[in-house]
Amino acid sequence: MASLRRVSTLRPLPIGPGRAAHEALPALREAVEGGPAVLPYAAGGSPVQVPDGATPDSGTALVVGTSGSTGTPKLAMLPGSSLVASATATHERLGGPGTWLLSMPPHHIAGVQVLVRSVVAGTTPGFVELEGGFTAASFVRAARALGGERRYTALVPTQLVRLLDDGAATSALTTFDAVLVGGAASAPSLLTRASDAGVRVVTTYGMSETSGGCVYDGVPLSVSRVRADELGRLVLGGATLATGYLGRPDLTAEVFTTDDDGERWFRTNDAGHLDPATGRWHVDGRLDDVITTGGLKVAPRLVEDALLALPVVGEAVVVGVPDDRWGEAVAAAVVVRAGAPAPTLEQLRDGLRGGLADHALPRRLLVVDRLPQRGPGKPDRAGIAGLFTSGP
Repeated sequence: MASLRRVSTLRPLPIGPGRAAHEALPALREAVEGGPAVLPYAAGGSPVQVPDGATPDSGTALVVGTSGSTGTPKLAMLPGSSLVASATATHERLGGPGTWLLSMPPHHIAGVQVLVRSVVAGTTPGFVELEGGFTAASFVRAARALGGERRYTALVPTQLVRLLDDGAATSALTTFDAVLVGGAASAPSLLTRASDAGVRVVTTYGMSETSGGCVYDGVPLSVSRVRADELGRLVLGGATLATGYLGRPDLTAEVFTTDDDGERWFRTNDAGHLDPATGRWHVDGRLDDVITTGGLKVAPRLVEDALLALPVVGEAVVVGVPDDRWGEAVAAAVVVRAGAPAPTLEQLRDGLRGGLADHALPRRLLVVDRLPQRGPGKPDRAGIAGLFTSGP
């Protein structure tokens, strides 16, 4: 399927949760095949405001909102060719087209791509009912009703944690040929837990500007390219890139570049490296998330991974908060696993000591029922930092 677009109109498209998302399929199919570009948003809400007078680039099929790490809303313009390239390369990597189960809100890139992959594959997706929130029971019902010779779904790490905590949901997960997990970093302990349960997890890395995931299990899709610049910043290229941000040529010029060979690249704000032993890329964390405490650098992701390896911690986000003595203090917000007792700060520090440098041990702890999020699986780090006080 190829984009034949000759128009640059924009069609706001409300997409409901669960089965209501089925109503969006014809508009998405039309957009990919050359009709008006669609701007998906949550049914019952309002679309992201489009800059006055802005029209999508020729060839645009999807305009999707993204706030990145700054919280400033941007609208990435994705051509039909990029969406098709992403969907086709995904099926190629996973072993062939299949039937998809939509398990997350469909107006974000990860959710809408499940619908786009279904359009490209010519299959009818299934839907997890999300009224009242994602639950293990609703996932099990949808998984049991899903047909198809090959079956796929996509989750964020917090969803995977909840499903692995439920026996019936874990059994349902094992029936999928692949379970894509992205949107946020997956702790090694979580991936080990899923593998031990027989779940075929494929980790994904990407963003709205790359049509969603473009690196699977550390290896770029066949149509994607990855390199790291002199600062260790990850730069992504290939056929899945957006053309830029709607109505924001200034932001577009900042992060989208073209090299001397005519190849376009997107400059991320993530640090990463290529493991020469395995040939796989590793994301080390966001460049602007690094905490400087007592003059020493702390990568939040390393602390989060260590926290998630503790038996009592189900979810964790680590941020830096102002501190009169240390400049910044390492602060951990955690969700405790079902049935586990809430730990004290000293208990957590004792559990982490020896695995982390002393300066990386959390100095603040907040136990919460749910972590604030900016989008599916993406923690709202600024919001989480705001939950802490500057006191000891």
